[in-house]
Amino acid sequence: MIYIAILILLFCLVVGVPVPVSFMASAGWLIFFGGPDGAGYTASQLLPYAFTQMNSVSLIAIALFIMAGGIMERGRIGEKLIDFVDVFVGHLRGGLGVVGTISCAVFGSISGAACATLSCIGSIMFPRLREGGYPRGHSAALMSNASLLGLLIPPNATLIIFAWISGQPVLACFLSTVGPGIVTTILICVVNMWLLRNNEQVLVAHNRTREEKWRLFKERGRLAIPALMLPVIVLGGIYGGVMTTTEASAVAVLYSIPVGMFVYKGLKVKDLLEVVAESAVTTGVIMAMLFSVAMLSRLYLLEDLPGRMFVLLKSVSENRWVILFMINVFLVIMGMLMDDISVVVLTTPILMPIILELGFNPIHYAAIVGVNTGLGCITPPAAPVLYLGGRLNNAPINEIMKPALWFMLLCWLPVLLVTAYIPKVVLFLPHVILGTPW
Repeated sequence: MIYIAILILLFCLVVGVPVPVSFMASAGWLIFFGGPDGAGYTASQLLPYAFTQMNSVSLIAIALFIMAGGIMERGRIGEKLIDFVDVFVGHLRGGLGVVGTISCAVFGSISGAACATLSCIGSIMFPRLREGGYPRGHSAALMSNASLLGLLIPPNATLIIFAWISGQPVLACFLSTVGPGIVTTILICVVNMWLLRNNEQVLVAHNRTREEKWRLFKERGRLAIPALMLPVIVLGGIYGGVMTTTEASAVAVLYSIPVGMFVYKGLKVKDLLEVVAESAVTTGVIMAMLFSVAMLSRLYLLEDLPGRMFVLLKSVSENRWVILFMINVFLVIMGMLMDDISVVVLTTPILMPIILELGFNPIHYAAIVGVNTGLGCITPPAAPVLYLGGRLNNAPINEIMKPALWFMLLCWLPVLLVTAYIPKVVLFLPHVILGTPW
């Protein structure tokens, strides 16, 4: 019966049924026909468990970070970040792409949402990139990849949900993806400049004198200070132990409102109300999905799906590193079919017991999940972030795919391999700061 439930889930996802409904359809089959004798399960076995799982303060941070991202998007905070970064690298060939990449990394570190980052930074950068002679497809691929840096550079909703499901410390999960996030940022910048090295249509700004750079640094730096202080306050508060993740998300909202309204004057009361309404809808969808997947994961455990999958994987190879490779392939395939949060809530209850059985550190696995979900968001056929970038820049998919493949092959795949097979790279910060075992 468990295999029929999985087929129902995959079929619903492929034909476009909403994710929460797909989860409930799979759970419904097991509720009526699951169990060792095929008699199904009772509501008393599932509903209390789901309600208990949802009773977590950490989940409040998801709603608040979504709201903070919306406020930053409407409040012109991203525009000031872009202007400031442009002082340092704007004069290089491909430098404007580097500006967009770094701005996405900073903006995404607070919003934690790729689509919000792409909508905000992309709406500012795409006209500038067009004026600078960047090919439409390259610009869309570049900004789509860069917007996913927020899934690696914490805080982000994906790892909060992973920590909630797996029972791991949120801060340790955050720290595990800092290294991969920084390396991916550098690689995207380098690959962008390499792809454009011989493109004479890309305009290069004149080399600024030292005096011009210093003047722009002071002018734009002064305007960018309120925007730059936001990640400093939030990330510094979390890593310094001053605030929990939930408290930091509330501070991000409370700080963004006056900055967007009174400093940059891009946020109006009407915009704020719209952000609150949109955040409530998005959060409601996520919570409905988490509730349904809490019941589904419980059913998977009752059906011993992790044990069956572990036996299947070990039938292929006894080597735990080979099994880890198969798990990575499985995560990439799942990322091709659904969004990042859906991948996390569906696969974590199944794969976490296998990871522990193999003797891998669960915090190491958190970093693997973070990189895989980022790669999945730009990997066809689903590739929701890649298609969004194409729509925002009015670029056809055939122009996007070639540069996008270069970014996948030269940026995401090397980082994924290092993350998966050199655990100390991702466990260094959690070990030094929190004492997480190697």
